[in-house]
Amino acid sequence: MSTSSVLAWLEEHERKREAAGLRRRLRARTGGPGPGGGGDPVDLAGNNYLGLAGDPRVTAAAARAALAWGGGSTGSRLVTGNTAAHEEFERALAGFLGAEAALVFSSGYLANLGVVSGLAGRGDLIVSECLNHASLIDACRLSRARIAVVGHNAPDEVAQALATRSEERAYVVTDAVFSVDGDLAPLARLAEVCRAHGAVLIVDEAHGIGVYGEGGRGAVHAAGLAGSPDVVATVTLSKSLGSQGGAVVGPRAVVEHLVDTARSFIFDTGLAPACVGAASAALEILRSEPELAGRVRANARRLYETATAAGLAASPPKGAVTSVRIGDPELTVELAALCAQHGVSVGCFRPPSVPDGASRLRLTARADLGPEQFAAARRALGAVAERLG
Repeated sequence: MSTSSVLAWLEEHERKREAAGLRRRLRARTGGPGPGGGGDPVDLAGNNYLGLAGDPRVTAAAARAALAWGGGSTGSRLVTGNTAAHEEFERALAGFLGAEAALVFSSGYLANLGVVSGLAGRGDLIVSECLNHASLIDACRLSRARIAVVGHNAPDEVAQALATRSEERAYVVTDAVFSVDGDLAPLARLAEVCRAHGAVLIVDEAHGIGVYGEGGRGAVHAAGLAGSPDVVATVTLSKSLGSQGGAVVGPRAVVEHLVDTARSFIFDTGLAPACVGAASAALEILRSEPELAGRVRANARRLYETATAAGLAASPPKGAVTSVRIGDPELTVELAALCAQHGVSVGCFRPPSVPDGASRLRLTARADLGPEQFAAARRALGAVAERLG
């Protein structure tokens, strides 16, 4: 049997995705990560929340790290891929977030895989929020623990799942700030539930760090849970910190355990030195300019108000994102293209990224948005409202 006939089913699946408006295509970005203006598209789609990916202080630090340590880490961190720069950044990140220790992975996705599958296993229970990021969902599956999926922001359901379990060890897994609508998990209440039932709380802070809480220290810190012995967080370096990579932040015992058990750490090449250098510089900028976090939240609120003023149904943001619910995936693609025609790039979320019937446009705020960018957003969202009638 030829390879083409063995994989012939791919063409049929492609046709079905095309017909359902779910076909995805790569599009090359032609400009740098600036806010847009002067003919460049206004970026309301990316996750460069603080506008630091193109900051000269960050790019210069990346270049210096590459010159000092090389273009790549050369191996896993347990072999040759660990540098003094990695360890210095881990200490700085843990200190900033009020945690005992941190462990850097080569992506936020791998950090989630590592912490969940490194802590939980067969014979354990994981209670998982229904709107968790795909990396958390995959991590739960990889752990081989029993998984109980609960409703969105439903601590009472979490308590019920924990109270009726037969397993000795249990973990509750949730996003802090949810990536599509930008709403916030009830972390303080979830921590209470976990403590009442002897469970560990694992929080994905990808969309909280740099945006939410005092000086951008995230939702865990804002909930008074920083440094707690029963709370573990994951962060990404690719959003507010304008770089690449991820980290687990929490009790030192957890970090030391993951060095021995997390397969996505042990068997993966260490994060490239340039990314470590960039993230280190961005973290220092955030530490010295804490007003950046408040600025991005204010800009997200302004985008939300711009959308609602145009008559669109938008989600109130707690972090950097707000979304406009459309419903039909093909129409959502059309409206994203309409925004592009008006010089604005927006996120286009369709199944399986969101449930069926919940396709939407996602608008991402940045700390460096100015009057020109908001004027463009107002025109684009006005065009969307006019098209929807």
